[in-house]
Amino acid sequence: MKPEILLLWDIDGTLLTTGGAGERALIESLKKNFGIESDLSDIEVCGRTDRRIAMDALKHYGLAQTPENVARFVDGYLDALGTWLPERSPQGMVLQGVRDILEEVRGNRPHIAQGLLTGNMRHGARLKLEYYGAFHYFEVGAFADDHPDRNELPPHAKKRAEEKYGTPFLPEKVFVIGDTPHDIACGKTIGACTVGVATGRYSAAALRACNPTAVFEDLSDKDAFFRLVEGGKNFSAL
Repeated sequence: MKPEILLLWDIDGTLLTTGGAGERALIESLKKNFGIESDLSDIEVCGRTDRRIAMDALKHYGLAQTPENVARFVDGYLDALGTWLPERSPQGMVLQGVRDILEEVRGNRPHIAQGLLTGNMRHGARLKLEYYGAFHYFEVGAFADDHPDRNELPPHAKKRAEEKYGTPFLPEKVFVIGDTPHDIACGKTIGACTVGVATGRYSAAALRACNPTAVFEDLSDKDAFFRLVEGGKNFSAL
């Protein structure tokens, strides 16, 4: 059976939390590579791609946004991330209900495919997901490697899924799932259904204001999640 539904998952704040490991790694890279000490509170991080964060940080601190500087910042971040993941592991976790959904799709729902649609660099996504034992659920995805603008990522993820599974996915059968307004906005660029999950820094009310297809406080109600993706029902009132 070829799948007809495609789930495209954000990582941070949606699938898992690293307990701040990502932010700590960004701060370390900025200090080590450019001599700047900052908590990055002036830089928008949530829902942005790693490359966009690097570009915004360089601009904010008066540094040239050259490809070399962006690569230096991002490479330093990835190097530091491997250290910070175990350091922050007491605060990190796969979020409530997520593993049950991933397991259900993988084991019992062959008509559903799932991939990643994340602002992480490909290597960073793998580091995070492997550390929390969740990388094996995903065979395709789109990443910050593809483009610094998150809104440019959905076509990459959709195309790779269609090539992998040998079937087209209708926009109304594609579900982009994330915890920020940026996730919702990027899903809309391809006409996908968008699912906001209030497990990150944005409340359910803030996510509803972006007019997604549906909003969940968290993913603990597996049955409600599958009613949405399999029935196409509008759960925006949740």
